Amino acid sequence: MHILFLTHYFPPEVNAPASRTYENANRWVRAGHQVTVITCAPNHPNGIIYPGYQNRLWQWQERDGIRILRVKTYLSANKGFAKRILNYLSYMVSATLFCSQTQKADVVVSTSPQFFCGLAGFFVSRTKRCPWVLEIRDLWPESIIAVGAVKNRWIIDLLEGVETWMYQGADRIVALTKAFKRHIAGRGVAPEKITVITNGADLEQFQTSPKENDFRAEQNLEGKVVSSYIGTHGMAHGLETIFNAAVLLKDKKEIVFLLVGDGAERERLLKQKAARGLTNVIMLAQQKKEKMPEIIAASDACMVLLRKADLFKTVIPSKLFEAMAMERAIILGVEGESREIIEEGACGICIEPENPQALADAVWALFENRAFTETLGKNGKAFVVNEYDREKLAETYLKLLVHVGADEWQQEMRQRKVI
Repeated sequence: MHILFLTHYFPPEVNAPASRTYENANRWVRAGHQVTVITCAPNHPNGIIYPGYQNRLWQWQERDGIRILRVKTYLSANKGFAKRILNYLSYMVSATLFCSQTQKADVVVSTSPQFFCGLAGFFVSRTKRCPWVLEIRDLWPESIIAVGAVKNRWIIDLLEGVETWMYQGADRIVALTKAFKRHIAGRGVAPEKITVITNGADLEQFQTSPKENDFRAEQNLEGKVVSSYIGTHGMAHGLETIFNAAVLLKDKKEIVFLLVGDGAERERLLKQKAARGLTNVIMLAQQKKEKMPEIIAASDACMVLLRKADLFKTVIPSKLFEAMAMERAIILGVEGESREIIEEGACGICIEPENPQALADAVWALFENRAFTETLGKNGKAFVVNEYDREKLAETYLKLLVHVGADEWQQEMRQRKVI
């Protein structure tokens, strides 16, 4: 079958949606199916086109058997509401217009957020006259409301109305968490229409490897106990918590906090780090995806943090699984489903979000008991292999798409006047 997948982000971009889409699509191609991805010229998070790419009307590329159609968008850094909305809208328009360049599809999948990428799936599926599967990786606009990015009640009501319409209009919905499924069902969507397929780890890429490696040597980390945060530096993450914990542990010279990534908050955090003279905090810019396993391996523990808000109880950050796959202990500052995973897998220490004393205590506990740290890592590896292997999750996803794209299913839905 031919799967047409719409995503705003795709490699060489290194964020979670780019990785999830690529890792799934790669496996679907290996299973003998045709996959075409409609995406942008890579520019996340700074709105600057990566070397070797251009922001053309449309251009073709191929990667590991995946056909990639990159379409022109209004470029914007990952900060500022109005320009980002223009960026998102331009993708929706371009994807809808230039999907005509692709072959006949059996099913269209669009992933949200960003919100308008999800919505583009409706228009493209109608153009292609095939079913539409909507993937929900995060609740939007709820997530931007939670961090205060949008406060205008009229805009919020409008976006929430379109959100509900999307849920009800999609032929099938893939939700990344059980909480997302409950939320969507609460908008009047039949639960049997929603399938939960979580994030997971690519066990081919993220394998156990020695802690003392070239990255440690490059960063002068030999002999240090490293707690790392790897990922987006955004409004949702409350990364000042790391700085405040670093102050509490400033006299413990063996302990280092490592932050790797980019995002809307990074420049402000860099200035704050300098102003506070935090010598036990290292901040590195976004690294290539191929570098991630080495950086995780160099860590004694990986921090997964979000702000203390009810919405974030529904979220399971993908970085969780990659650290578990590499046998690294987790320090989790997220409530809800993520905490349930850590507790069930016995693979980390759970702390109250945005609590610097709790974070400092967790880091110190792992520093004092190295055997305990290693046990947590081994538990996490076993748990992710059994429950969150990307190979198995991609297979489950593919079975759903094959079912939705089947002629018999489409005929049945047309008889019910669903599609």
